[in-house]
Amino acid sequence: MIDIKVPTVGESISEVTLLKWNKKDGDYVERDEVIAELESEKATFEVNAEKAGIIKLASFSEGDTIKIGDLLASIDDSVAKPASPNGKPEAKEEKKSTRKKDSVIEEKLQSPPLVDGGTKASPVAAAIMADKKVNPKKITPSGPEGKILKDDVIAALNNPGRKPGVELFSRNEKPEKMSNLRKTISRRLVEAKNTTAMLTTFNEVNMQPVMEIRNKYKDKFKEIHGVGLGFMSFFVKACCYALQEWPTVNAYIDGDNFVYHDFCDISIAVSTPRGLTVPVIRNAESLSMAEIEMKVVELAGKARDNKLSMEELQGGTFTITNGGVFGSLLSTPIINIPQSAILGMHKIEERPIAVNGQVVVKPMMYVALSYDHRIIDGRESVGFLVRVKELLENPDQLLFGKDPVKALLEV
Repeated sequence: MIDIKVPTVGESISEVTLLKWNKKDGDYVERDEVIAELESEKATFEVNAEKAGIIKLASFSEGDTIKIGDLLASIDDSVAKPASPNGKPEAKEEKKSTRKKDSVIEEKLQSPPLVDGGTKASPVAAAIMADKKVNPKKITPSGPEGKILKDDVIAALNNPGRKPGVELFSRNEKPEKMSNLRKTISRRLVEAKNTTAMLTTFNEVNMQPVMEIRNKYKDKFKEIHGVGLGFMSFFVKACCYALQEWPTVNAYIDGDNFVYHDFCDISIAVSTPRGLTVPVIRNAESLSMAEIEMKVVELAGKARDNKLSMEELQGGTFTITNGGVFGSLLSTPIINIPQSAILGMHKIEERPIAVNGQVVVKPMMYVALSYDHRIIDGRESVGFLVRVKELLENPDQLLFGKDPVKALLEV
């Protein structure tokens, strides 16, 4: 009999939350199969079967708080794997579905076309929306990965002006226990507000040069590197140069000391259904644009799938957060302590600006730098943000960190 206990996940963590049982009591499990998903105050993680056998689960329910070292399950590894009848794999029973179920299955199997805003929809649903001129944003999808199915469109047509399934004049309330991760987020945000002299400075960036580069090279970039060319790599690259020029923005306070870094470990804020996580791109200053994009995709994917390790979440010398993906035009981001600064990206919006005495329309983005005034002065915060703006508006400087002609002439 093998006992599986709640593993140690960090020095200061004494308890975790049971998010999900992946196996039922009495199931036969293979070695390394996931038996449960747990959540600590910093991340979620999986517990695997150490050996194959019949599993007996402890009497915990999903949502329960469990202490580190508690018995989670036991596995009887002396039991042979059950064989199917006659020693042969069980034949799959032919499904007898109603016409409605058949249509739903057929919709799911077909390659989903994209409708307004890149929303996935089944071919039947897309055809009905086009015929009835239904806005996809007003439909609640029920298919996998947020795909709109035929029944979703019909429900929206039968309930115009309101969300399907919502009770009219409802005054129901539903209490929901705060997760360990959300508790940690709350505690750290309050701590950041109460323990730092936080201030925010703003600027705006003309994103046209970056957008022109993306439009020109995105297909070739994807073909060669196998990853899309996004805005984040430009911002990470620009911040790395600016951080090395303004080292206090990349430092933090430790007691009576300032701790400086000769490297840039960039934390990227990623929103997940369970809350905000901030995985770290190590030594971002040494990575190419393609390597940065690959790391962003990898970490964001792990965050959404709750697969981030403690190592990937710890550390970081500077944070970038992008509220623009949700439509935010301007915000004041909160410092990710113990770091001393955070850069907020926002929505790109066409606005009239003055260029050489003429009013022209350009794709502009407001950027915000929140910083700890105890270590970073106004000159340094503004200088850093102006440098980021300069690099993004002149992307050719991202290769050397300075104007190519000046680099050539060594001036």
